Amino acid sequence: MTVTTVSIRPRLPRLSRPSALAVIGILIAAFLMMFLILPVIQVIYVAFLDPRSGALTLDNFSDFFASPLFRESFWNSLYVAAMSVVFATLIALPLAYLTTRFDFAGSAVIQSLGIIPLIMPPFVGAVAMQLLFGRNGTVNLLLNDWFGFKIPFMEGLNGVIFVESIHYFPFILINLSASLRNIDRSMEEAAQNLGASGMRLFRRIVFPLAMPGYIAGAALVFIKVFDDLGTPLMLNVKAMLAPQAYMRITGVGINDPMGYVISFILIAFSVLSLWLSFLVMRGRDYATVQKGGGGLARRQLSPWERVAAWVVILVILGLVLAPHIGLMLLSFGTIWSFSPLPDAFTLKHYGTVFSQAGQYITNTLLYAGGAALIDILIGTAVAYIVLRTGLPGRRWLDYLSTAALAVPGVVLGIGYLRMFHGVHLPGVGPLASWWVMIMIALAIRRLPYALRACMAALQQVSLSLEEAAENLGASKARSIRRIVVPLMTGGILAGFVTSFATAAVELSATIMLVSGERDAPLSYGIYLFMQSPSGRGAGAALGIIAVIIVALATYISQRVIERDSHLRGARPTGSH
Repeated sequence: MTVTTVSIRPRLPRLSRPSALAVIGILIAAFLMMFLILPVIQVIYVAFLDPRSGALTLDNFSDFFASPLFRESFWNSLYVAAMSVVFATLIALPLAYLTTRFDFAGSAVIQSLGIIPLIMPPFVGAVAMQLLFGRNGTVNLLLNDWFGFKIPFMEGLNGVIFVESIHYFPFILINLSASLRNIDRSMEEAAQNLGASGMRLFRRIVFPLAMPGYIAGAALVFIKVFDDLGTPLMLNVKAMLAPQAYMRITGVGINDPMGYVISFILIAFSVLSLWLSFLVMRGRDYATVQKGGGGLARRQLSPWERVAAWVVILVILGLVLAPHIGLMLLSFGTIWSFSPLPDAFTLKHYGTVFSQAGQYITNTLLYAGGAALIDILIGTAVAYIVLRTGLPGRRWLDYLSTAALAVPGVVLGIGYLRMFHGVHLPGVGPLASWWVMIMIALAIRRLPYALRACMAALQQVSLSLEEAAENLGASKARSIRRIVVPLMTGGILAGFVTSFATAAVELSATIMLVSGERDAPLSYGIYLFMQSPSGRGAGAALGIIAVIIVALATYISQRVIERDSHLRGARPTGSH
């Protein structure tokens, strides 16, 4: 007689009475309600509020669309976001396809270099791009000398599109490359057997099968660009929604309804773009028949194809590295005006930074470090509650924690100003201008990143390990502290570093909440320095420091993830 062993996955218990985890869940929900949901609701409510009568109305939206400036800002934001997706696609698609389809030296390096823009916020490199590609920048000066014409790379909205495309294309590159690697090779082979090849094969088979990755990346690019505040401000492009929201609240006042109407539109389009990306994918089958899909059949390039591929790749990588090169030159240059390169080089800008701007760096380490710590504490707790308990409403806790992805930083800052501007704490003063609010805003903005890292780490920890510990007499708290958390260390550290690195260069929320230079973080300091030609060298030096901080954090995060994966792979598994 054959005995079949059936493996039954342990059912997560539904807690019948209040527990420590339930209390923690309630406290986290209260924190998120106070510092995320209620400020956003406040913004939305004021957008529909008549400032004179206090009644709900749509007149604010009528006034918005009746204004030529606001209509122009609305269409400009849509145009810039859409065109940034187009140009980001033109950059990412060749890199993704060439490095996943063909075997040639350097493909791994190219993929690595392709994500370099993510370590520099777009507003930091915007001024450097102006000096390289502006009307009197390096490229146009050379074009004018050699060929007698200039190209308006950085004129008006073109500059915003150019900078944003170069910065955000890695979102498409990463997601599209992953999709191309997971395409079912048998689908491609079947199409080839039916006569499809070349561009027809790519257009009809390969790209449609990679559409989930592309749509995910394109949606992220659209949202990021549509909501971005720093880059338009740095390039002096004010006729866009995010800059208009900032200027209305800081210029006209906290009670100006137009700032809230714009904020509502920013939120609505963030949610709408995510919803549309979901609709595009719904009802379509992209599943692979074999595990992992096998990926595209890789082939060797002919000599001429290799030359053409490298030309395309080098041009793209030149654009990718341009902001970093320009920022480096600006940070060491003395005078850089109407010349292809700075007139001379100096270290005085770095001396200025360390003598005058040390507080910015200290504040950044404090704010970003504190925000990252908050994120991993909440992320670890939420991950455990969602994945390991049967608490009612646990999924809503996950949704609440992730909701910050749809809230632009400028909107969150406006929400804090509106909600807390009349609240005073003894010994602190107005709550909205307290430096702790900057830390909380950064924590809320980066919580989704830390949460995903913690959830991924916990999903790799077997539930049987906890059960074994509890069977040996360990309490739930002890098993979490001694078993679960140590095994999640890699994911927790990765979440901490990711939150820290991205919070360190956040401008949209902090620019709304900084009450004075004494409390300003590094990103705000860069913005202040860049406002005058004489301060751009020091601003660039501060930008280089920011890039180094983010690059080191990114490197550490990657090393931690690789080390954790290696240890998991090396850990012996027992038979049951």
